Amino acid sequence: MNAITPLTAAAPTFADVRRAASVLEGVARRTPVMTSRTADARTGATIFFKCENFQRMGAFKFRGAYFAIASLPAEAKARGALAFSSGNHAQGMALAGQLLGVPVTILMPKDAPAAKIEATRGYGAEVILFDRYAQDREALARQLASERGMTLIPPFDHPDILAGQGTAALELLEETGPLDMLFVCLGGGGLLSGCALAAHALSPGIAVIGVEPEAGDDGRQSFLSGQIVRIGVPKTIADGAQTAALGEITFPLIRRDVADIVTVSDAELVEAMRFFAERMKMVVEPTGCLSAAAVFNARLPVAGKRVGVIVSGGNVDLASFARLVA
Repeated sequence: MNAITPLTAAAPTFADVRRAASVLEGVARRTPVMTSRTADARTGATIFFKCENFQRMGAFKFRGAYFAIASLPAEAKARGALAFSSGNHAQGMALAGQLLGVPVTILMPKDAPAAKIEATRGYGAEVILFDRYAQDREALARQLASERGMTLIPPFDHPDILAGQGTAALELLEETGPLDMLFVCLGGGGLLSGCALAAHALSPGIAVIGVEPEAGDDGRQSFLSGQIVRIGVPKTIADGAQTAALGEITFPLIRRDVADIVTVSDAELVEAMRFFAERMKMVVEPTGCLSAAAVFNARLPVAGKRVGVIVSGGNVDLASFARLVA
């Protein structure tokens, strides 16, 4: 049992997830929940894959980004929104800004996948590149937002972002009914904490599990120690999980609502990418495979259980995808 970590005043509730769902209705796609007899036979579980790789702009991030921008006051919308992201939050913000008529500027690491950078520009956002290993993206973003009078909307540590991301689990459980376990990928914790809010409200007794790359296990270290642990930028193919620390809002929610955090290797992510391509005929980016890789490689016992798996996104450069799965 985890010691209680006090929630921040900004922490959202399940009511906020419901409110986000109403705002997103008719805008975000209600992504498919898919099953695989091969996956079930391999694990001994009944697995339900929530396929956010089919979401608008290719990832769950659209949910939180749209809800956060839509919730801004009119004068803030006119000044515009700014974010920092390696790719999926960038694209989600850019598309949401385009749909809502709000100017968006994104700080992106110069080594982010080229497809994600170009897609972000294609949605109409201004992209400013930086060196993720030498520069502090949060400090750069705060400075730029202050200079331009824009609202900073971070990729995970924001109540509207969390509430929007939680609608993925809300939709999953509305379709499947109660589940025994829910595996969710973990970077900064926005998706995990938001989904945990929805999961516990709709499926009491569910065990929510966070999954992060082995090279970036700050979340697991934080979970076990009871305080936020900060690491260097992890080197992993899961670029969407290259975060250095959990957020001030996400950490207490994770401590309260998450049963465990496990890690998987890059090699296991590649194997999961290959499984999705060969068996389920879909493209999933490395970060999007975190949850499935944990289930496939028995990080925790799942046999005989009804298990939800959030497949978080499919935005991967095709050349990189081909090289990894070859």
